[in-house]
Amino acid sequence: MESRRTVLKYLTGAMGASACGLDALESFAQQMNNQSKKPNIVCIVGEGLRWDELTSTGNKLVQTPNLDRIGQEGCTFRNAFVINALCLPSRATFLTGMYSHTTGAVSNVEGKIPARFPLVSDLLQKAGYETAFLGKSHIAGALMDHYWDYYFGFVGQADYYRPRITEGIRGKYGPAKTYEGEYVDTLLTRKAIEWLKEERTKPFCIFLWFYAPHAPFYRPKDMVNDFNGVRIPKPTTFDEDLNGYPGKPRAVADADNKIGYSEVYSDDPRSLEELVKDHYAGVQDNDRNVGAIWKELERQKIVSDTAVLLSSDHGFFLGEHHLYDKRLMYEPSIRVPMIVTLPGQVKGGTKSDEMVLNLDLAPTILEIAGLPVPGEMQGKSLLPLAEGKANVSWRKD
Repeated sequence: MESRRTVLKYLTGAMGASACGLDALESFAQQMNNQSKKPNIVCIVGEGLRWDELTSTGNKLVQTPNLDRIGQEGCTFRNAFVINALCLPSRATFLTGMYSHTTGAVSNVEGKIPARFPLVSDLLQKAGYETAFLGKSHIAGALMDHYWDYYFGFVGQADYYRPRITEGIRGKYGPAKTYEGEYVDTLLTRKAIEWLKEERTKPFCIFLWFYAPHAPFYRPKDMVNDFNGVRIPKPTTFDEDLNGYPGKPRAVADADNKIGYSEVYSDDPRSLEELVKDHYAGVQDNDRNVGAIWKELERQKIVSDTAVLLSSDHGFFLGEHHLYDKRLMYEPSIRVPMIVTLPGQVKGGTKSDEMVLNLDLAPTILEIAGLPVPGEMQGKSLLPLAEGKANVSWRKD
């Protein structure tokens, strides 16, 4: 601020107010403000969203124009993976930039992030950002032991049409409330947009973490007939179970996530067609909710001031090896989308084939915000890759 005053004083003194003109001064001041302004950040995390469930990544059956737009305006990382293909550990890694064995958040049961590990949102908050979290955290305490300017979330599973959600404003949380009749992700998005519409003088970072298409796969009411008559191709490995999984570890043969005849709790889909079509309906619902976010950013004319990041907590088996769900360390389970936009710095339509991890999201958000990445964080910022910088030292395995 002081340097800006000095430059303006010099301009008026050297040229005179009449020569410089008020319009020129205001224009210069605006440019200085823009240069020092931190970008807003929208972080969207899907629930089991596969890397190949977007039109832009080659899917011929789903329509995802709003998710595709993120890639059109930013960099798509074509080899992105999670370090632990399970909801809670992956989400903890997104928020801390740490391996799950480091934080101890290693399973859906052992799932508290120790207080000594700050969340990326905590660091943003200290640096002057307003922060909001909406959706599924799965982390013990549902992230309510941290300060949020706005919070609208739940721990793990949600009833699609009767979710029980806690709302909080400026770190104060009310009792959990049941919301009846509105599809859970429609509700989350509506609340996100209401918060985005509030007047503010600070940059914001909003984490919008969807629930669909988590099993059991309830669809939005207007999508119950989507994909009727659409042929679903069978994966080449689908019939491996008929021969007892030759050459595979016993953990694969004995796993409980087989389509049609074994179950993870009560989530078992009865056929490949049912599984894939329900999953795709959930992805298309994600897409239209992201479209509503784009529309609000456009209404406020802040698209050019806002970075958008897209990823997922894990992938999802859609019939490969006769499996559904995740957990097992095959590519459909551990591979995820990872797309980053940063207007003015990342060229739209950029692609990168480097191997990136969900470990890298927190450092990336910090660098987008112009903040230093703590030395303890085990991930690396994706921005140098997204910006196409030469000779970037990167992981090989």
